[in-house]
Amino acid sequence: MFPIDQYAWTHRWRGHHPAERALLAGGMLLIAVTLPPLATAPLVLLAMAGATVTGAGVPLAAWLRVMAIPAGFLLLSLPFLAVSLDLTDGMRLAFSSAGAWLAVAVGLRSLAAVSALAFLTLTTPVAELVPWLRRVGVPQAVVEIALLIYRLLFIVADCAAATRNAQEARLGYSTVRRGIRSLGLLAATLLTRTLARARRLEIGLAARGFEGTLRVLTPERTLSRPHLAAVTAALFAVAAGGLTLHQVLR
Repeated sequence: MFPIDQYAWTHRWRGHHPAERALLAGGMLLIAVTLPPLATAPLVLLAMAGATVTGAGVPLAAWLRVMAIPAGFLLLSLPFLAVSLDLTDGMRLAFSSAGAWLAVAVGLRSLAAVSALAFLTLTTPVAELVPWLRRVGVPQAVVEIALLIYRLLFIVADCAAATRNAQEARLGYSTVRRGIRSLGLLAATLLTRTLARARRLEIGLAARGFEGTLRVLTPERTLSRPHLAAVTAALFAVAAGGLTLHQVLR
């Protein structure tokens, strides 16, 4: 089991209906992408961090690890928004103050949106999310493809770990040259074995009379009106606080 799935199954709010968590994450995501980012995005980021760590009880280190990868991509790409290509006197790169503000706004908005998705990822397992997606009208083909890809992720991870352990036992990474060669062999082996496993999965489903629907057993949970009211109040509070702060900063 991946650590993300472990936290999703064992957090403090695991007994709540998944729609309540989806409403909170979706509402915060909508606020992050529609309202002024400089004032609203930090509030969304703090609210999602608090809901994940303090509310759901997910370890802070786990939340930071989930946020680290997209934050790293942002740090590498956002500086390019702060420079512009000046062609008036030859070709040179010039710093743009407008581009710098745009980079800050895009970075804050993106981090706030990612924090909402990280909350949903760390608190809602796929087995609970899929039936809810079916109820809200997501196309059946999309849901089934998502389930199959989720299943194949575990197969690919197990295959990669076993192959790498075998290579390390044979000193495949003892030098840089051997490491590069072993990494190439690992990628090639992983591709062929993954395709073979996917084919076996397809044959197994056909042999069991698969008709286009993968059934997932999930416990029945009821929506809680107090929880829905608390989520709605949190969304309105963040939206109102962001708009008020935006008026103050103008």
